[in-house]
Amino acid sequence: MNDQQLLRYSRHILLDEIGIEAQERLLASSALVVGAGGLGSPAALYLACAGIGRILLADGDTVDLTNLQRQILHRDDRIGALKAESGRQTLLEANPGIEVIALTHRLAGDALLEAVASVSVVLDCCDNFATRHAVNRACVRAGVPLVSGAAIRFDGQLAVFDSRRADSPCYHCLFPETDEVDEVACAQLGVFAPLTGLVGSLQAAEALKIAGGFGRPAVGRLMVIEGRSLEITTLRVPRDPGCAVCGVSAPH
Repeated sequence: MNDQQLLRYSRHILLDEIGIEAQERLLASSALVVGAGGLGSPAALYLACAGIGRILLADGDTVDLTNLQRQILHRDDRIGALKAESGRQTLLEANPGIEVIALTHRLAGDALLEAVASVSVVLDCCDNFATRHAVNRACVRAGVPLVSGAAIRFDGQLAVFDSRRADSPCYHCLFPETDEVDEVACAQLGVFAPLTGLVGSLQAAEALKIAGGFGRPAVGRLMVIEGRSLEITTLRVPRDPGCAVCGVSAPH
């Protein structure tokens, strides 16, 4: 690190568990943030400010006036702009010393797997189950840790999966794709703005621990957040040996 970086990240470096060594690992690491909305905004901002060296920000949507209540990457004068490009601008304003790549299309297939395989950690900040499962499959196949978050109305969730660990479940273990799940969006039910900030910030914290190699990431746990009373419940999530994605008989 140069002198400017030592000063910028000095409050991290003062922490015994991080120090210069872990901060250098953060600078050398990369992250894929899938979704530049309510969760991806705070998550990506904290990753950028904390010194993740390369951030891939993926979102094929454009900025809408209704987004501005919670999606803090975007501004009023960027309504109609691509979210990934708007987010990239904000992240580089916050920390011009990192690299930010805007992916302005919905990742799928080989493009998704290539993006996942190129990073140290993936943050699932999207808003639909099809994408969540596709990202999970790519992470399991590439052996890349996944930090998944969700927020709707006053309810939030956070879970961490790491297929490099024999005891870690994957997203499919927790929410099997074959289950019938009602797809709901905040456009229909609403979402409490600070809740997205809370979940997104926790996603960033878990991703930083993974990329920096410090602390104890919450692998195998599901955190359920009830925003009205701020009651937080943590549930253990075991690996399903018969899982169609990460199980012993699953195709790899």
